Amino acid sequence: MRAAGIPGRPGRLAVGVIGTGRVGSVLGAALARAGHRVVAASGSSRGSILLAGRHLPGVPLLGEPEVVAAADLVLLAVPDDALPGLVAGLAETGAWRVGQLVAHVCGVYGVEVLEPVARAGGLPLAIHPVMSFIGRPEDLDRLAGVSFGVTSADALRPVAEALVLEMGGEPVWVPEGARPLYHAALAIGSNHLVTVVAEAEDLLRLAGIAAPGRMLGPLLGAALDNVLRTGDGALTGPVARGDADTVRAHLQTLHEQAEHSVAAYIALARRTADRALAAGTLEPAAAEALLDVLADRSRRTTA
Repeated sequence: MRAAGIPGRPGRLAVGVIGTGRVGSVLGAALARAGHRVVAASGSSRGSILLAGRHLPGVPLLGEPEVVAAADLVLLAVPDDALPGLVAGLAETGAWRVGQLVAHVCGVYGVEVLEPVARAGGLPLAIHPVMSFIGRPEDLDRLAGVSFGVTSADALRPVAEALVLEMGGEPVWVPEGARPLYHAALAIGSNHLVTVVAEAEDLLRLAGIAAPGRMLGPLLGAALDNVLRTGDGALTGPVARGDADTVRAHLQTLHEQAEHSVAAYIALARRTADRALAAGTLEPAAAEALLDVLADRSRRTTA
């Protein structure tokens, strides 16, 4: 078998993983499960080393240049802000070589960040898994059917998509210029969701609820299902209904018992009101009264 779109390259690749944290170790394991050989990896933190041992047993941990030298496919799974410096630094040492596949898994970047790789004759790919990794064994099985944001040169698109399919994912094309917006959307949908849910749990505990997760689970499950099926039609609650007095009561009790939550409540309520207005579920007059309440509390908070 040969890798799609690259004449003369064996389909079973020698893979090197730089960054064996939650994402890199799992994707390396997925590539190994697909029949590729993970020949070397690099991880410096204690957590990365532990995850490499769990997901990539027997794979030697080497320095980054040694990992690049050993691999036909280099998987870069480092934090977003570390990626440009890592790629440029390895280019300065002459590590990249002609015909080498180099794939990063950062969401915000396309392939422009891998321009030093392309200059050296390498083949740059961006394959970002749209999944939240928690560093547990089940992460590997959760890859099945997960979307991957794929960006590459047109000629390399079949290769990038084939790698994603081999890992059990679904490739979704993302244009280079759209990567920051794509990634911002995912951060709002996933990272901010975690913050909002954890905040709700904290407030329920403050209210004396012993098992907030048990209470929230059905509510959040229904809300998620509804919004994915109906969009803004799923909006409900006091803001979407224009219940200004209820919102005033919320803000008052938050001010008294959880002041740190007031600003977030105001910001989210304003955006919810905007969406409800646009969807036609919130009448302008009700919205005006509601926004007056939010503005009044915001002024008092910042005064």
